[in-house]
Amino acid sequence: MTVQTPGHDSADYTPFAHLTVPNAAVYRQVMRAFLAAKERFAVHLRPEDVHAAMEPGSRPGDVESVVKALDSLVAWGNLRADPDTARVTAVEDFYRKRFIYQLTRAGEAAEAALGTYDEVLGRRGELQAVALHDIVTQLRALLVIASEDEPDPAKAYVALSVLTARFTDLADNARAFMGSLQRTIDLHDIEVEAFLAYKDRLIQYLERFIQDLITLGGRIALLIGELEEQGRVGPMLRLAAAREAADAAPEDAEHAEAAAQERWAARWSGLAEWFVSAEGRESQARLLRGRALGSIPQLLSVVRQLNERRAGRSDRSADFRALARWFAQAPDDAARHRLWRVAFGLYSSRHLTVDADTLAERTAEPQPASTPWGEARPLRISPQLRRTGSYERRGKPRRVADRGEAKRRLAEIAAREAEQTGAARSRLATGGPIRLSRLGELDPLAFELFLRLLGDALATWRPGMTTTVATSGDGSMEIRLTALDDGSTAEVHTPDGVFSGPDHLVDIIDLAPRDGAVPPDAHASAQAGAEPRPALGFIPQQEALLRTAPALSLPSGSANISDTKEDR
Repeated sequence: MTVQTPGHDSADYTPFAHLTVPNAAVYRQVMRAFLAAKERFAVHLRPEDVHAAMEPGSRPGDVESVVKALDSLVAWGNLRADPDTARVTAVEDFYRKRFIYQLTRAGEAAEAALGTYDEVLGRRGELQAVALHDIVTQLRALLVIASEDEPDPAKAYVALSVLTARFTDLADNARAFMGSLQRTIDLHDIEVEAFLAYKDRLIQYLERFIQDLITLGGRIALLIGELEEQGRVGPMLRLAAAREAADAAPEDAEHAEAAAQERWAARWSGLAEWFVSAEGRESQARLLRGRALGSIPQLLSVVRQLNERRAGRSDRSADFRALARWFAQAPDDAARHRLWRVAFGLYSSRHLTVDADTLAERTAEPQPASTPWGEARPLRISPQLRRTGSYERRGKPRRVADRGEAKRRLAEIAAREAEQTGAARSRLATGGPIRLSRLGELDPLAFELFLRLLGDALATWRPGMTTTVATSGDGSMEIRLTALDDGSTAEVHTPDGVFSGPDHLVDIIDLAPRDGAVPPDAHASAQAGAEPRPALGFIPQQEALLRTAPALSLPSGSANISDTKEDR
């Protein structure tokens, strides 16, 4: 007699066809009803029994719909239909179509596969420290059994079976847990509020498992090494394989023991590699420990980011969202172009080769940047450059151009801007704590410096704080900001409008030297021949921070500039 083992070519997956049809939910409920009946040791079900077992909220309205579903499942091979002769009481009942249904082997296997799929897909996983203790216990039991002169095959088989079962649970759950932990770190498919609520327990859970893995993992590795050094693993595996193959079918008895021994050898090899490192390969336990250790600072970083988001602290994404709102609120294209240049600093290039005559010509005949190239003044290119791609005159080199006048002009600009900056710092220095409402009117330069200082202070604000201290980026000024609880409002008047918001107590200190020296970077820029940057350029991110920091004592919309004049 030959027995054909089903393979990939002969496998029939028709019992899974009910998953892809329009009424797949109804078919799944019908199959669940048969599985529930099987657990109660009920073999056959009638259509009315299936209809009653289905969920009330989603069951079909009549039994005939259930009969159609049952007939379809019979056609797909999930169920088998037998004539229902138990209720025949007359001749006409005998000729009437009546069936009872039961699960087929293919239908039962398909439902088992779907149940496993649903279970694995929904498994969150866990780090089973108890499984580590059980593995230690079973390894010690194996040592005792292996030390006997004639080990008991039944005891060896039970010990190895429990050992592999606990190890499989440990490995599978650890893999599932680390996968779900990574999704948590990436903030995928989780509720942020729920994560913040249980983050402390999650970190404690990781720390406790890591401690158990360090202590028990080393003990397991020693027990595995002791078993292998004494040569006791092979005989124990052979005993377990022989006992497992004892009940094999006659046609499979010849190869059953060899196949069982291969399976047990593979299981033991997987167990050993999981806990014992080898040359050029780290154990899975060590990799898991490193991954769990690395996830703790990642979780803390996620918590910090979430707290910063909840506190309303400005970041790059918030700045760009605020900038997008400003673009949407701009009245015309000219305003949007000005906003673009201010936000990204894309001004036209400035070169020292542009002399006074060129500037005078451009002043006399200005050309806007929107002028098409075809209509603008042409740029004269040397024929040699057009022909050869390089422009190099023969003969002695040209005399080095004298940049002294341009450098002196740049130095004067830098000195003038440094003087203006010093005046703005002197204007803002309060000489002690005062209310924002008493700052008075500020000129544009002093107001820009004030915005930058206020933005630096708000960037360090945290929930629950009432006072914060910050220093400007160049270290020249310090601001101490204290919240007031009287609900008063401050207004700072500028030539461009009125800046308003909740009143605070502010103390601004000028840390720069009082000798009136020009900042070193300004001199360096002038000596290098580059055009100096404005000492206090407008930074739109600071205004974005003021507008998008609801938890930093400046609620959204409360800090604003009203009656703004045309952009400078």
